[in-house]
Parts: sequence; C-alpha cells; structure tokens
Amino acid sequence: MRAAAVLLVLLALAGCGGTVQVEPPVPEGEAVAACDKLATLLPQTVGGDERGTSTPESPYVAVWGSGAVALRCGVPRPARMAPTDTLQEIGGVGWFPDPDRPALFTAVTGVAYVEVTVGGEHVAAEVLSDLSKPIGQLAPQAG
Repeated sequence: MRAAAVLLVLLALAGCGGTVQVEPPVPEGEAVAACDKLATLLPQTVGGDERGTSTPESPYVAVWGSGAVALRCGVPRPARMAPTDTLQEIGGVGWFPDPDRPALFTAVTGVAYVEVTVGGEHVAAEVLSDLSKPIGQLAPQAG
C-alpha cells in the first residue's frame, strides 16, 4: 500500500511548487547497481516537465514538474503482477499497468523494478516513452 500513499502525496502536491515528498525504495542485490546507473541516465525533461527535487533525497527517486511524474527504482515486484500477465511494451521496455491504481506503472527490466507514477494532465504513454530509453539500458545484455 506504500505505492498508494506515494500516489496520494504526488497527486496532492501536483501543481504546487517546491520539493515533493516521495518515500525512497531500498533496492537489493543487483538492483542497487542498476538503479545507481539509471540515476545517471535519466532525462532532465519528461512529458514537458523539468526535473524537480524530492525529499528525502535519494538516488533511487526522481520527480519531474511538481511531482506530476515520479520514478522509484528498486521497488519490490508488484504484488498484483502474475507470471502470466502481458506487459505493455513501450520503447523496448515491458511495463506493468497496476489494475488498482491507473496512474501507476512498473517497468520490468530483469535486474530491477522501476515504478513510475503519472499524474496531472500527462499522457502515460508519452511519459513512459520518455523513460523507456534510459530504463531499457538496464536490461541484461544477451551474449
């Protein structure tokens, strides 16, 4: 239910100036290195919004605008995601849309789960497309 609380905070703060409060995840194992790498690859602009700041500060959290878009790297596997679920592919990345929270999407990379909350007036497919390129670089390389 933490994701629901994060979503409520983000939606409440969307449109307000200043720092956005987002609970940082605690990645484990190979997700730590993947999330550290992702932090260096994220774009300055997503969905037309500039990158903002979050509190507490964490390399595993990124926000754009006034919290209308938030990313958390290294979250646990979504509880509702079944092994047989079909992921939405955007830019080569598989995304799991949470059936209970329509603004919550989780990228499945093979090394880390990356949760993205899309609020405000953003079109989710556009935001996920902006984030798929850097997230796609986390996938394990074949060969």
